[in-house]
Amino acid sequence: MLHLRAVCPPDRTDEAIRVLRAHTGTAHLVVHRGVAVAPEGDLIEADIAREAADEIIESLCGLDLDHTGGITLEALDTAVSDAADKAEEAAPGEGADAVVWQELVGRSGEESRLTWTFQAFLTIACLLASVGVITNSSVTIVGAMVVGPEFGPLAAIAVGLVLRRGDLVKQGAVALLGGFPIAMVITLGVVLVGNATGVLEVSKLADNHEVDFVYQVGIASLIVALLAGAAGMLSMTSAKSAALVGVFISVTTVPAAGYAVVAAVAGQWERCLYSAGQLLVNLIGIVAAAAIVLTLRRRGQRSRVTERPLSRG
Repeated sequence: MLHLRAVCPPDRTDEAIRVLRAHTGTAHLVVHRGVAVAPEGDLIEADIAREAADEIIESLCGLDLDHTGGITLEALDTAVSDAADKAEEAAPGEGADAVVWQELVGRSGEESRLTWTFQAFLTIACLLASVGVITNSSVTIVGAMVVGPEFGPLAAIAVGLVLRRGDLVKQGAVALLGGFPIAMVITLGVVLVGNATGVLEVSKLADNHEVDFVYQVGIASLIVALLAGAAGMLSMTSAKSAALVGVFISVTTVPAAGYAVVAAVAGQWERCLYSAGQLLVNLIGIVAAAAIVLTLRRRGQRSRVTERPLSRG
């Protein structure tokens, strides 16, 4: 269940109440007249089934509440109520499978910005990957995959493509095209210093066969990227967000960037180019798979909405 709050201008309150009462996925409807201060108006609260949220929010936005008032959603971990149980049973589909599109757009936008925090995580991930490549440590490579924050911008691009939101596509592209070069340049500097001082010996790169998978681009790389992108979007659009950890350790975007830097310092230009190719294949594959999954989920949700039971009066 989700808890919905809507601030309404007084002249729109009754219409908003009708929207909520008409939907079978609504429970615990409460109206506070005149309590909203900024913007002034009434406050409506209700618990709604997750699978009904998208339709309800779209109807409330049709009343212009997203401009004249405000709509917020909060996840409820526990709801001990027969009314809540009935609302979840009456709403079409399953809560874990439901996509709240406004929530998805908000999360995609928030997690795809080129911020200092994003850049710091990406840089640390590339540094970890470079150390893993040099020391022939698969465990360190996996650590770099977990730390890497690149799925946020990739997901934003996929969401933007499916929903035709050019702002999300641009924002995600800026984060990737700006973040990766900066992280790789910083990593290059660290590897050069480490190699010069003898702390990191890149000369052993040719013998480090445990991490060869990072630069060996091929059909297997594309398959892994497609599966990772599909799993990532599934976890992002459902309640199964914990699965993201498994997604991160399945892709080799950050390790490929780290390997490219180390190979360049070692003068292994063929491996450097293969690593760059691996990075490109993974980025494209993840976005493509995420967009396909999102398109299928959107069509499935639309079909369930058209088949839902008649609204109550």
